[in-house]
This record gives sequence, C-alpha cells and structure tokens, in this order.
Amino acid sequence: MQTDKAAVMISPTKPQQYRALGLSTLAFTLCFAVWTIFSIIGIRIAEDLGLSDTQLGLLMATPILTGSISRLFLGIWTDRYGGRWVFGILMLTTAACVYLLTFATTYLMLLIGALGVGLAGGAFIVGVAYTAAWFTPSRQGTALGIFGAGNVGSAVTNFGAPFLLVAFGWETTAQIYASVLAVMGIAFIILAKEDPVSAGRKKDDQQRSFMEQMEPLRDLRVWRFALYYFFVFGAFVALALWLPHYLIGVYGLDITTAGMIAALYTIPASLFRILGGWMSDRFGARRVMYWTFIASVICTFLLSYPPTDYVVHGIDGDVRFTLEMSLPVFIILIFTLGFFMSLGKAAVYKHIPVYYPMHVGAVGGVVGMIGGLGGFILPLTFGVLNDVTGIWQSCFMLMFIIAAAALAWMHYAIRSAERVEWAANKEQTDLPELASPQLFYPLNRKHSQKGGTGSAPQ
Repeated sequence: MQTDKAAVMISPTKPQQYRALGLSTLAFTLCFAVWTIFSIIGIRIAEDLGLSDTQLGLLMATPILTGSISRLFLGIWTDRYGGRWVFGILMLTTAACVYLLTFATTYLMLLIGALGVGLAGGAFIVGVAYTAAWFTPSRQGTALGIFGAGNVGSAVTNFGAPFLLVAFGWETTAQIYASVLAVMGIAFIILAKEDPVSAGRKKDDQQRSFMEQMEPLRDLRVWRFALYYFFVFGAFVALALWLPHYLIGVYGLDITTAGMIAALYTIPASLFRILGGWMSDRFGARRVMYWTFIASVICTFLLSYPPTDYVVHGIDGDVRFTLEMSLPVFIILIFTLGFFMSLGKAAVYKHIPVYYPMHVGAVGGVVGMIGGLGGFILPLTFGVLNDVTGIWQSCFMLMFIIAAAALAWMHYAIRSAERVEWAANKEQTDLPELASPQLFYPLNRKHSQKGGTGSAPQ
C-alpha cells in the first residue's frame, strides 16, 4: 500500500485555524438547511399542485440524490482548486437554483429545480477537504466533528421555515433562503483564506492529472470506508425520514408526536458528531468504529424482533405469552443507535486525511457519495420490504445485516494487517492504534517516531 507524499505546507496559526473552522461550519449549516428545504415547502407545493404522496416523496428525495452524486466531482475540484473558491462558487450556484425554483409552475420544472437545490448537499465534502487542511492529524478528528455538526441545518429548516411559510408563502421562503446563502457565498470568498494544502501544492508546483487524483480509489480500503459511511450516515438519514411513518404504523402515534420524536432523534445525534471527532483523536478512529458497530449490531438486532406470540405446551396445559417492544424501550434503543452512528460518522472521516492527506477531496467525495446514496436508497428499500414481508421491523433487519457485514469486514482487515506486522516485525498499519498496541495512537506515536520504529500511515 502506498502512502501519499506530503506537499509543501504553510503552518497555520490558531486564529487562522479557528477562522477557517468557523466559516466552513457556518457555511455547511446553511447549505444543509437549504438541502432539506423541501421537507417544509414541499408540503405547501403538494397542496398547491395536488401532488400524490409518491410525487412528493420523489421531490423531497431528488436533492438528496444529486447532493450525494455531486460530492465526487466537487471533492476532486476541491483537491485541484482549493476549498475557498469551490465552496464560495457552490453556494452562489445553489442560491441561484433555489431562487429560480420559485418560477416553476409544473411538477417537471420543480424536479429540475430540485436537482440544482441538491448541490447544497455536496458542500459537505468541500468543507471536509478545506477544514482538514488547516489542522494536524492529531486534531483533525475534533475539527471535522465540529464541522460535521452543521447537520443541524436540517433543524434550522424544521423549526424556522414553517414560520416563513405561514407568513410569506413557499416562494418567498425559498427566495429568503437563496438570499442568505448567496450572502454567505460572497462572504466566504472574501473572508476565507486559501488552505495550506492548496498553497503548498502551488508553491511546490504540483499539477496532478485527473487519473492521479483518482488513483487512491483503486485501494479496496476506500470502498470499505464507503460501506462504513453507507451505514453510519446513509442509514441515519434514512431512519430519520422513516421514523415518523414507522411510529405511526407500529405505535399508532399522531403525526405531531411522531415528528417530535424524529426531530429529537436527529438533533442530538448530529451534535454528538463533535464528541465522535474528539474521541477519534483521543482513542483512535478504529476503536470508535468498533464501539459504533458493536452497539449498532446489538440495537438493530433487538429492534428487528417483531411482536411474537408464544405457546409453550406444558404439563398442565399451554402457557401463552407475548414478546413485544414498548414505546419507551424503542425510544431508548433508537436514541442509543443514533448516538453511536453519530460517533461513527466522525470516525469515518477521521480515517481519510490520515491515510490520504493529498486526496481528501477525491476519497472523501466517493465515501460521502456512497453514504448519501444510502440516504436515498434505504427509505425506498424499507418501503419495499414492508410490502414484501408485511413486517414493520424488516427495516431494522436490513440495518442489522449491513452493520454486521461492516463490522466483520473491518475486523478481518485489522487482523490481516496485524498478521503482516507480526510476520515482518514492523509496523504496517491499518490504523496505528490497533495495529501495534505498544504504538498506541496518538499518545505514543511521537515516541515511536523518535525511536525510528514507526512509519507513516498507509
């Protein structure tokens, strides 16, 4: 396995780091708010145009699809041109698409407009590449966790957009969103600075071709990371969309109560991503992934068990009893699952700048794209499973299979790396903290490097 060569970099000061982190987090929060705008204005649009539930669902899902796919080429452009200009232009382009959406008069025009709105979802990988470039590996997890907490932008829309919708209508609401995002795009270009990686690459006069940028994608490890993110992010988004419907169907809740439980599931789970970043720096990203997948396997297994009536043929007659999960227990388990998935989201993106410091955009773009596609594909799959099996808990059965597969693949990769190390009597990592216990990362990393026994992550 090959290691990326480090480019000549300019060491940033702490004020510069905090400036970059603050601007990118604010920008991502606004982009995420725009990305989910159809969850609110879509309801009024459906009433105005008389859309069916299927048409409304497709309208809401279209931005998620395009936002996921766009992450690939946006990540490549960020590697090539730097996050400052790509992020700023992306926000201005998305703002224009949101504004033009207000002139749509047919369902087809709305779908085309939704494709443009979905570009806001691509802001994630641009911000990851830009933010990671400002921080050392020992602090990248925390920084990316703070940046990723911009997912709360969906809460901004859920709580703020309804008031705008009632007061002004969906067209004016969209125009306000477009104006705010455009102002942020201009401010980002003016206030943000060129990141150290881009500056170092230009100073070293490195010009890489498209194929050179895509070279890391030949590494199987990249696709393993993508599977991780398919679960921790894609399944998280899918479950957030599916929960209200599930709660109404299984527990007979009204739409208001079901929506509140779903909102309470998404907001803390997004903020816990900061904790996941810090834990990845302190204890190692791979350990956090172990905790995430073990907890997820347990939770999804328990959640996938449908209500069942049992009959035991006893000596004096039949003994009957029922196993069924109560609503309070369900809420505890679903919150626990969301908590660990948030830790996992941060841990996955802690891996990428460690292994691929000069290809964060390309690798992160692919991983983010696969994760985003999970948020689009899984809700549709949940519905198909309901129709085919007739069992509400089938969605958790599928999530259990995905989590178990990811855990098994990760453990196999780590054990394989360990066997190579032990045979060669040297560190050849598949994250350092689990490859060699005596080189516990990051606490003993500097010591091992001084002693000449350590090597760079591969």
